Order: sequence, then C-alpha cells, then structure tokens
Amino acid sequence: MIMNMKFFYNLGRKELFPICRSLTGQGNKKTLAIIKKTTGKLKIHKFRSGTKVYDWRVPEEWNVNDAYIIDKFNKKIIDFKKNNLHLVGYSTPQKRIVKKKQILRHIHSLPKQPNAIPYVTSYYKKYWGFCLSDKKKKSINSNYSNNDKFKVVIDTKFNKNGQMLVGEYLIKGKSSQEIFISTYLCHPSLANDNLSGILVSLSLINHFKKIKNLKKTLRFVFLPETIGSIAYLNKNLHTLKKNVIGGFNLTCLGNEAHHSFIPSKYGRSPSDFALIETYKKLKIKPKKYSFLERGSDERQYNSPGIDLPITNVFRSKFGKFPEYHTSLDNFNFVTSKALNESFKVIKKSIETLVKKSYPKSQILCEPHMSKRGMYPTISKKNNIYLSKNLLNFLQYSDGYNDLASISKLIKLSLRKTKNCSKLLSKYSLIKY
Repeated sequence: MIMNMKFFYNLGRKELFPICRSLTGQGNKKTLAIIKKTTGKLKIHKFRSGTKVYDWRVPEEWNVNDAYIIDKFNKKIIDFKKNNLHLVGYSTPQKRIVKKKQILRHIHSLPKQPNAIPYVTSYYKKYWGFCLSDKKKKSINSNYSNNDKFKVVIDTKFNKNGQMLVGEYLIKGKSSQEIFISTYLCHPSLANDNLSGILVSLSLINHFKKIKNLKKTLRFVFLPETIGSIAYLNKNLHTLKKNVIGGFNLTCLGNEAHHSFIPSKYGRSPSDFALIETYKKLKIKPKKYSFLERGSDERQYNSPGIDLPITNVFRSKFGKFPEYHTSLDNFNFVTSKALNESFKVIKKSIETLVKKSYPKSQILCEPHMSKRGMYPTISKKNNIYLSKNLLNFLQYSDGYNDLASISKLIKLSLRKTKNCSKLLSKYSLIKY
C-alpha cells in the first residue's frame, strides 16, 4: 500500500472526519485505533477521570448516543446524527418538553456566518445546548409561535470512573535526544483545526520510521488539547526535560494559506532556528506571530517549570480564518496539496534537527577538571587560562546550542570547537 499524502487525505476525509471526538469518549478511542492501524503500533496512555494533573483534574468520560429536537409535527429540526457539530460538547442528558423561547436560548448560531454551524463546548460547567446555522435558527423563530412546544432529547452519558486517552508513537534513534511532535484529537468534524495535524503527523511517522540508524529519537503524541497535554506532561515531564531538544506543535496545516508559526517562549530554541532555516531553504516567507498570541498546546509546553522548547507551526492561525470552529472547516477547505506542503516543511525542519549536534553537559555545576588532567593543578598567572576553551564550551552545552552556535558564542573556530567536543565527550562530560 502506497501511503502518500493523497492516502492520508482520503483517510481523513472518509474515516476520521465523521467521528465525534471530544476530550474523552469512544470517538477518541476509535480515532486512536485508526492511527494505530495506520502506523502499525501506538502506545496508549490512560488517565482516569478525576485524576489531579497539576492544577487540573481529568474530566469525566463523556459519550453521545443521540441528540435531537422534535417539533410539534414530530419532525426533527436538529439531528446530531446528521452533523455532530449540532450538539454542544459535553452536553448533559436531557429529555424534556420546552417552548420556543427556551429552546432558542439553547441554540447557538453565528449571525455573521448565517450558513455555518458553530462548534461550541462546555467542558467544565454543566450545560446543554445545540448548534445550528443562523439561517435555520431564524426559520425556527419565524415558523413557530411562542406557545409551540419542542421535545428535546440528549442521550449522553458521563462516567466518573472513565478514562482520557493519549496516543504516543516513538521512533528510537541512536541518541536519547528527542524531537517532540504534538497534535490534538479532541475536535469532532473539523478538518483543518484538528485533522490536519493528525494527517501530517501520520505522514511524518510513515516517512521517518523507514529511516535506518536515525540519529535522534522522534516522539509523536496525539492528545486532547490542553487537558491532554497537561496530563501527559504530569506523567512524563522528567523524561521530556531530560531528552527533548526541540519540537513542533502541529495545527491548522491543511488550507492553502500562507505559512505561519509561533516561536517558543524566547524564540531561540533549536526548533525555532530549524524551522526558520527550512523556510529560507524552501524560499518561503512565513508570517511570524508573537508568543503572546499563543493559543494551542505550545502554551503548556513552554509554561514556567515545564520549559520545553516547542514551536507552533500552522498555515492560517487558529481563530483567524472564517471557517474556524464551524462546519465550513471541512475537506472542501482542506486540500491534499496544502497538507503535502506543510509535511515538507515539518519534515525538513526535523531533518535539520536530526542532523545537527546539540551537546549537553552531564555534570551539574562546573566539573572538577584537574582531576581529569584537563586543568593545571598548580595555579600560575601563565597557565590558569589553559582550559578556558573547554570550560566555555561546557557553559553553552545545555542541549539547545549546536556546534556552530557554540563556536560563535565562545569566539572559537569551528575546527577548535569540534576538538573541544571530542575531548569533552571522551571524558563523558557532554552527551549528544
């Protein structure tokens, strides 16, 4: 089977798009099963509902069987099974008769986009509601009297003993140094703001898993946005902080808009530089947003105390395109061509990170150099600086600087910098 971008585009359109996903539930389980079938393997992390993860708690598992509104003629005027965006995410179970005024209060629409169904959620406050195009909502208002009654049925279930699932795919390289690629799977039928990141990630896995003797390890995660990344960090932070040198959060990569990105918090991570270098090589002039305009899981990865150097990559910025969080975000909006272009950008950036060497000191604080024969044991005016180059090299061996960057920082030729690297590696003072 040839797995090119056309294959993944069709996988998204035919199999993944119809699934009702959320923070938890059978839709996420089904999505991860498709990912596992496509990749051949996938580790599933399970987080029990109610588990405290930093300042949050994993929510109850939520599943939908059906949801609809029936009018006085016994006609369904809203039907979840026709479009899963019709139901507000995490709606509570309902079976009631209501009048027009009340039903209109529980129907969300977009007056400025009269033909679009909005995507609305209420994860952490009990609520029920439906979503409808503004055109159809107005027709309800005009076609029914105030005393007309409607039957509301929301067949949903909350499970306090449920689970939230996170998928993880690891491609082991020669080094324990990792490149971290994250995308989310918590949205229902939205093609750009959700599925595009999954499809590009699948294409990247398909490409890199075939490479023998990969220099660095690649870690891919598929998780619910915000609470999923927080739970995953809570469980795996020690390993991630120890090994991750850079990475990318993938979102909104499928429409044919200009390439854009949000750098890591300080804008100087290896992944920031690798992405910028890639744009230059591909002759792309991207739009750079400030980290202050963050909005996806780069928020969590760059948070104080977490401090993972993760860059957010996208085409149209979330919240900035008219189709965002509406039924217009479909596979007429997302194209195979745009997905493939995005894949090439991320692939090239990962290849750049894989190729470069990022030394990391293996000793806390300054090492005792003289006991290793790397520093004069007798301090004299003329020899005290003999090992200065080695110590300078170690100062910038934090896992974020490659050899070329260290060479510039310590004002030493690249050849001499490489010699320092070899000597420090010999004594196990740095690791790649």
